[in-house]
Amino acid sequence: MCAASVGTREISRHAVRAELARVAFNRFCLTGFDEVTFADLAEAAGVSRSTFLRYFGTKEDVVLFVFDPVGDVITDALDADQAGEHDWDRLRNAVEAAVTFLVRDVQELVTIVSLVDRTPALCARLREKQASWQPEIVARLRGTGSSADGSPVVANVRAAAALECLRIVLGHWSASGGQEDLGNVLDTAFAAFSTPGRQGTEAPL
Repeated sequence: MCAASVGTREISRHAVRAELARVAFNRFCLTGFDEVTFADLAEAAGVSRSTFLRYFGTKEDVVLFVFDPVGDVITDALDADQAGEHDWDRLRNAVEAAVTFLVRDVQELVTIVSLVDRTPALCARLREKQASWQPEIVARLRGTGSSADGSPVVANVRAAAALECLRIVLGHWSASGGQEDLGNVLDTAFAAFSTPGRQGTEAPL
């Protein structure tokens, strides 16, 4: 099979997943995450339960579909930002790229993040996704920037802290109804991991 055909098939699969996720999310908002079954989702989408399960293995992944590309967005931004900056600055810029990617529809993302924050199973699954992004982020940091050839512990701590900043910033922003400036909230979050330098400057993590 030619590469073009495979690419077209993947685009079609993504489009189907996006539509199923949209329909399912509306159902979750109306009925409640825990109350909705896969049979309910399939009925709402007009497909069989087995068809729905071919695209999503868990209800958590249906809601968190929007976050699937975030790891790649962050690593791509790190690859594009190798101008000798400190890792913490690069991570802040990469997380901002992820936020920009996510905030395409303010009200939709506010609703998704609110649902995640009040649903323990979704919180746990999002943390699992974050953990799956971390190794590649660490590899990028250790390949370039101030962590190049440095301690893997330091790179892992920085990557984990940046991902936690992303989670907390989105939650805080969502609680404001999407009214707060995300750039300012990001700056505040990342500044929390800086310490005053000897000359009164900020020394990053």
